[in-house]
Amino acid sequence: MKLTWDGIGEKAFETGVSKGVLYLYDKTKSKWLGVPWNGLTNVTESPEGGDNEDFYADNILYASLRGVEKLNGSVECYTYPPEFEDCIGHSALGAGIRIGQQDRIPFALCYRTEIGNDANPNAGYKLHLVYNCTSNASEMSHDTSEDSPNLEPLSFDYSSNPVPVTGHKSTSSLTIDSTKVAEGKMEVLEDALYGTTENDAYLPYPDDILTLIA
Repeated sequence: MKLTWDGIGEKAFETGVSKGVLYLYDKTKSKWLGVPWNGLTNVTESPEGGDNEDFYADNILYASLRGVEKLNGSVECYTYPPEFEDCIGHSALGAGIRIGQQDRIPFALCYRTEIGNDANPNAGYKLHLVYNCTSNASEMSHDTSEDSPNLEPLSFDYSSNPVPVTGHKSTSSLTIDSTKVAEGKMEVLEDALYGTTENDAYLPYPDDILTLIA
């Protein structure tokens, strides 16, 4: 079949970031419990590592091995949930008093991006899950007010440790495409991720997500 380009409905795109959720691990419930993250403006996932290493013997290329890939990234926002304070090394010393340079607790993230195409700009969406992150020390800048109002953005870099996935290598990142999941299954998953009137929001592990939407 002859190849063609830019057919109707084939010019797809992905845009936006919304419905951010911060998850902290609750040892008593053995779950990542979630709270809404308002003011989220950008999430960047930056894989690193996985470089190819060549080995030579007998004057020829003997083997090429690829290293383990690790997921780092950054979160940009105008504000963050109070629970995130413990993730960036801040602890309460008293009412309205906080101190820095403390231990940083792990966290996880969920955020949504919109997907569409030239025939349907609202074709669906993707849910992005990032597991087992630790925030790195991040710079915070505060500028003087000027005649042109401006919000002060915040940015936090993170690194992650992967979680197990049956039959695959461990991963720190998982994406669910609503246009490819069976009807009604996204609602089941979102009831877990966002919570219901009866149940707290929590982050399932990859194997559990497969069970929910299978």
